[in-house]
Parts: sequence; structure tokens; C-alpha cells
Amino acid sequence: MEITLKIDKRSKQAKAVIEMLKTFDFVKFEEPRYNKETEKAIKDAKAGKTFKVKNSKDLFKELGI
Repeated sequence: MEITLKIDKRSKQAKAVIEMLKTFDFVKFEEPRYNKETEKAIKDAKAGKTFKVKNSKDLFKELGI
């Protein structure tokens, strides 16, 4: 059985709960490193789905703006 908790870690109580959960061996504690858009950008960059431009004029031309 798997349970997912989303905890707003800005409060003192939430920080205490997170620290308590980290002490249990059976609890996997994962925090997302980046938001979804950043994760996709990193994945695209690693896959070579990027392009280089010399300046902003070339960027706008490449984007069709």
C-alpha cells in the first residue's frame, strides 16, 4: 500500500511532521527538485531538443515572431 502526503512545509508543525517521518525506515521521503516545466526543459535539453541563437533577433526569427 502506498500513501502520498502533500505537506506545505512553511509552518513549524509541518516541518516537525516532516522531520518525524524522516526517522522511520519504512517511509520514503521524496521532494520534487523542480516544477513540471523545469523538469521538461531539463529532459528536452538532455535529449538534444534545443537550439542555439547568436542574439535576440535570431531568437525571434527562430521562434517566428
